[in-house]
Amino acid sequence: MYIPSLYPIALFMMIVTMICWGSWANTQKLARGWRFELFYWDYVLGIVLMAVVLGFTMGNTDSSSPDSFLANLRAADGQHLCLALLGGAVFNVANILLVAAIAIAGLAVAFPIGIGLALVIGSVLNYIILPKGNPVLLFGGILLVIVAIVLDAFAYRKLVKDLSVTRKGILLSLLAGTGMGLFYPFVAKATTGPHHLGPYTVAFVFSLGVLACTIPVNYLFMRKPISGQPVAMSDYFRGSMAFHFWGILGGAIWGIGMISNFVASYAQMVGPAAAYALGQGATMVSAVWGVFVWREFAGAPPAARRLVAFMFLFFLLGLSGVAGAPIFAF
Repeated sequence: MYIPSLYPIALFMMIVTMICWGSWANTQKLARGWRFELFYWDYVLGIVLMAVVLGFTMGNTDSSSPDSFLANLRAADGQHLCLALLGGAVFNVANILLVAAIAIAGLAVAFPIGIGLALVIGSVLNYIILPKGNPVLLFGGILLVIVAIVLDAFAYRKLVKDLSVTRKGILLSLLAGTGMGLFYPFVAKATTGPHHLGPYTVAFVFSLGVLACTIPVNYLFMRKPISGQPVAMSDYFRGSMAFHFWGILGGAIWGIGMISNFVASYAQMVGPAAAYALGQGATMVSAVWGVFVWREFAGAPPAARRLVAFMFLFFLLGLSGVAGAPIFAF
């Protein structure tokens, strides 16, 4: 299997993660008129397909190696498999909440608040599990990201006049961020110890956990939606090919980011804390899409625009600290 041996390559893979995780939600925006609950079925299919494709290609460069995708999958024990499945299930619940938050509050709000909070929780837990990198740069960067999250929440409150929508969008984002921060430690534990999973294997098992959890949880959201009327599976099959395409593409984009992140975190010089934290720079990417492409803050008062500008500044400073943590490790 392919694992980067140089930090610049690992850094490149973490940047790929950041771009993919911050961009996949554009496909939801492009599927206008398609309920997020229906979009989500195709999105999960895209994640599973990408995990299979990259597992049998990049993860199987030497099929005779004990670290290759299939050999590693056969050698893994039940404990590590369950950790990866559980990580996928926890991620899935959080991600459905995030998709709902995007539908209500938009990219420029749901991602900075939700994924920013996930960065804080996940980075701290991952560092406890496997302490790698300069803790001053890592946690100093995380502190700056917290400031950016607060600024974004205040900016959104100034933009939206309906405070009930404001509260619902922010609450969903916070719940999603909490779950997003909790899933990665399961992945980190699944890739350590005897009979552990390699990054491509853990990505595949993780995707199966996402799929298994989606069936009951997303169906529940279809019958008891956060907003709008209930939808049925028959509505999914009546969707156009374009709607299904955008969903699968969104999942494939997220899946590429997932595997890039898992592979980078597996590299000796990086570790899960820094890989996860830098990958969650997706908040910056998504905020750029939301503010400059989708114009979600168009017509906002000057005070809100100033807060958004400061949000970008603190995110950039925070992510710079996180990116430098593996380089300047003690």
